[in-house]
Amino acid sequence: MDFKLERVMLALKNLGDPHKHFAAVHIAGTNGKGSVAAMLHAIFGAAGYRVGLYTSPHLVRFTERIRVGRESIAEADVVTLAREIRSAATVCGIDLTFFEFVTVMAFLHFARQGVELAVVEVGLGGRLDATNVLDPEVAVITTIGLDHQEFLGETLASVAREKAGIIKPGRPVVLGTVPREVERLFGETAVEREAPMYRAKHDFRVTGAAPFRFQGMGLDVGDLEVALRGSYQRENAATAIAAAILLRPRFAFDVGAIRRGLAEVRWPGRLDVVHTAPLVVLDGAHNVDGITALVPELPAVIGGRAVRLLFGVMRDKRWQPMVEAIAPHVASATVTTVLPPRGEAPEVLAQAFASHCPVRVAAQPLDGLETLLAAASEDDVVLVTGSLFLVGAVYPYFLRSRGAQDLFSASVDTLQP
Repeated sequence: MDFKLERVMLALKNLGDPHKHFAAVHIAGTNGKGSVAAMLHAIFGAAGYRVGLYTSPHLVRFTERIRVGRESIAEADVVTLAREIRSAATVCGIDLTFFEFVTVMAFLHFARQGVELAVVEVGLGGRLDATNVLDPEVAVITTIGLDHQEFLGETLASVAREKAGIIKPGRPVVLGTVPREVERLFGETAVEREAPMYRAKHDFRVTGAAPFRFQGMGLDVGDLEVALRGSYQRENAATAIAAAILLRPRFAFDVGAIRRGLAEVRWPGRLDVVHTAPLVVLDGAHNVDGITALVPELPAVIGGRAVRLLFGVMRDKRWQPMVEAIAPHVASATVTTVLPPRGEAPEVLAQAFASHCPVRVAAQPLDGLETLLAAASEDDVVLVTGSLFLVGAVYPYFLRSRGAQDLFSASVDTLQP
C-alpha cells in the first residue's frame, strides 16, 4: 500500500477523466459502509436509475466489486479494461497499486456503461484513499472505531481525521452514530469546508423494530423493513435514507423506492444464514466493533442452540479482544488461517481460545468447515466469523450446494433460520 492520489488522478486523466461522467455518493466508515452502500444502490435502482456500485473486498469473485444494477462486471470486460488501463499507466510512467488499478477500472466501466449515479465505498481511511478523487454529491461517514491502526493511527481522533478527508467543500455530509469526541471533529471539518452536516439521532432517526419508521430531514415514513439481519442494519438504513434525501433534488424518487430497495437489498456475508440443518451463519465481522455488534444479535438468529465456531483473523488486527468478546458465547472453536502469511497462525489463535472453550486447529478453512458440518447435529449452529476473507473462503461450498455460480445469482435466496 502506498497512499497517494497523484497516480490515480494521472491515470484517470489519461483515460478521459471517466470519474467526472457520473454523479457519486462517497461512503467511508469503520463498519457499516458496505451495507449503507448496498442499500443506496438498491434504493436508486428501485427508483429506476442506472446505478453503479463499487465495494471491496470481494468475497468469492473479483467481479463482485464492480456492479451496474443487478449485474457484476463481466470477466471479459475486466480483461479488456485491465489491458487498457495498463497501457495508459505505462504511457504516464506510473505504476498503480492494486486498489488504484481496480478503482480506475470501476470508474471507467461506470462511465462507459452510462451510469447515472455511482455508489462508491472507500477502501481504507478516506483522505488518501484512491476513491477520494471523486467530487461526490453527498459524502457519508457511517461509524468510527479502531481498525487498520498501522495506517490510520492509534486513536479515534486520528481515524476520524482520515475519514473526514472525504468531506468536500460545499457538499453535504451524512454522519452515522459516532462517539461524541469525533462528532465534534467532523463538525469542525464540515464548518471549515462549508459542508452541511446531517447527524444520526439529531437530524434523522429510526424508531421501532420490524417494521420501523424513519423521521427527519423533511421525511416521515413508516412500515419499513430491511432484508439484512441485525438491529444495527436499521441504523445503517437510516443513514442510507438520509443520503438518499440529499440526492433527491437531482435524482427524484418516491417512498416506494425506499421500501422496495430496503426490502430487496442483498449484502452477503453479514449475519448470513446459508444452511438450515445444521444452521450455518456467516458473518464478516473483522474487528472488535464488528464482533461486539455481532454477539447481541446471535440469540435472535440462533435461539438457544449450541454454537460451533470457525474463526480466522488477520494478524494485523487487534484480534485478542475479538476472541475475548466471542469465546464466552460458543461451545467450541475451530481456528484456521486465511491469506497466509497475513492471516494469524491458527496455533496462536488456539492458545487464546483454550482458556474459554474446547478448541481444535484446522489447516485450511474448508477442512475446518467440513469437519464441523460432519460432527454437527441438525440442532447445532456453525458460526463462521473473524474475517471477510474467511467468509469468502467457505462461501463457495454453499453456493455449489445450491447450484449457484456467484453471490448475486437469482438462485441464492435469503434463508430463514
